[in-house]
Amino acid sequence: MTERVAACACGQLQIRCTGEPTLVPLCHCAQCQRRTGSPFGVGAFFDAAATAISGTSRRWQRVADSGHPVTFHFCETCGSSVYWHAAKLPGCIGVAVGCFADPQFPMPTLEAYGGQRHAWVADLTSCTAVEPPTQAPAS
Repeated sequence: MTERVAACACGQLQIRCTGEPTLVPLCHCAQCQRRTGSPFGVGAFFDAAATAISGTSRRWQRVADSGHPVTFHFCETCGSSVYWHAAKLPGCIGVAVGCFADPQFPMPTLEAYGGQRHAWVADLTSCTAVEPPTQAPAS
């Protein structure tokens, strides 16, 4: 079975993931751009039971456009955003693909917020395109 380790820039915060990701989305939303410092974010979602976290993290939570909270974990030493929990995806953990530093990592299968894509970023025609909800559900 495949085992991958994602780590922050200084190596203090790590997550070991066993098996293949259940979803690899590429997201162009403004929040992912701000979180990554890049024109898009790429995450990989794994079964939380198939992961092991080592090191200490700080947390930051925001409400996603879906109306559900997302809690991001980042290294308290170097500040790298390494993994997150999305309430809309219980039992899964999202991991920043760049933290794996693996050029052979599976490519994204879903592209979100294409309307916020920077003009110079190529369209990923091999991905399923999804758009944001028009309105957050009532709590």
